[in-house]
Amino acid sequence: MEKRRSMFLLQYALAMKRNEIQRLEMLATREENRLERAEKFLEKDASLFDEFLRENDRNSVQAMRMAEKETKIKTEKIVEIRELTAQITSIKSEISKFEDTLKHYKIYKEFLYKLSPKEWLDEQQEKHLAFKRAKESSELTRNNSTAILFGDKGSGSKSKTAFLWKEVPGLKKVTKTGRLVKALSSSIQSLPQVGQLTQLSPHSELDSRLSSTMFPSQDDTDSDGEELALYFTEPQQLLDVFTKLEEENLSLIQNTQEMEETLDELNVTLKNTQIRMDKEVNLLKQWIASMMISISKEEESAAELELKARVFHFGEYQGDQQDTMLESLNHKVLEVYRKCVGMQQEANLGTVQMLTVVERQLDELLENLERVPQVKIEQAEKAKERERRMRLREEKAMMQKQLQEERLQRARARAQAKIKKKRGRKLISRSHPPVIKVKEVREQTLINKDKEEMLFFFT
Repeated sequence: MEKRRSMFLLQYALAMKRNEIQRLEMLATREENRLERAEKFLEKDASLFDEFLRENDRNSVQAMRMAEKETKIKTEKIVEIRELTAQITSIKSEISKFEDTLKHYKIYKEFLYKLSPKEWLDEQQEKHLAFKRAKESSELTRNNSTAILFGDKGSGSKSKTAFLWKEVPGLKKVTKTGRLVKALSSSIQSLPQVGQLTQLSPHSELDSRLSSTMFPSQDDTDSDGEELALYFTEPQQLLDVFTKLEEENLSLIQNTQEMEETLDELNVTLKNTQIRMDKEVNLLKQWIASMMISISKEEESAAELELKARVFHFGEYQGDQQDTMLESLNHKVLEVYRKCVGMQQEANLGTVQMLTVVERQLDELLENLERVPQVKIEQAEKAKERERRMRLREEKAMMQKQLQEERLQRARARAQAKIKKKRGRKLISRSHPPVIKVKEVREQTLINKDKEEMLFFFT
């Protein structure tokens, strides 16, 4: 049993080892197959990689060639662009130069139009208006013809072509431009769309020939008709105009110079007259002021004389006093007359006549005084006022001296008089009532004024 068991175990172990060997062999074969497949894949990948490298080399070489070609093209384009930009700048500079010259030419043209005579300009304007009217009439006839052509589109082709060929001479008479023929050809070309191409094709060819040979283009007519012709055709005409204008300018310059000289002279005379008038106005103002002062003095003296006349009329003065007063007045007037006029003709003149002569002399002196400058008058008045003050001071000193001598004499007399002794009782005198004093202010002021006038005029 043990042998069988050991045999069984050995057989079982052997079977297990055989199975393991088979399994390992299968794994080895499987791994070998996998390795073979991997080697094949590696070989294939290597071949593909080599092909990729070769393709990449070819592509890189081709790309380098393309890059070189593109760089060459780019450099050529850059050079072309630079040349074109240089050409553009040169063309722009030429255009700007041409524009400047065109502006100058336009200025010259306007200048020439301004220099041209007015009659010629009016004539050219009338021609331009007539051309515009003809142009408008031609456009109206063209519009009417196109409307008629498109209105009769439903009729047959033969009638249309006949109508068009009938209308062509009339249109030639109306205008000589090419717009009508173009309109006719366009209308004829639009007619085959209806279905009649074969019959109208020769007429369209004839219309195109007519439009190209018989009628000029509209642009030419516009350019020829709208621009005005120049009046000046030779340079000598401009030179004549310039010489004429130069002579006129010289005459105008001479006139302006003469006017300026006269204006300067007028300004000088105006200034001199203004200065003279100012001086005269100042003298007149001074004369008016002096006259006003003299008028005020005369009014004061008239008021005093009126007061004296009233007092004389009331009977305060008596006849003998009047005679003495008239004699003293005559002596004073005679003294004034001798000092003012002189010793001639004093025996035959009365008091009133001497006063009139003195008054006339005083008026002459006042007139002469007005001609004297104001500064000298003020200096003379100041000197006279100074002398009067000195005289008043001297008189006041003399009066004070006389009063002092009188006081000394009275004091000396009192000292030399005998002394009387009073005996008995001293008498007391009763007080007297106060005396009412009447103030004579007006008479005192009049007397003081008379004294001042006497001192001023007769000292």
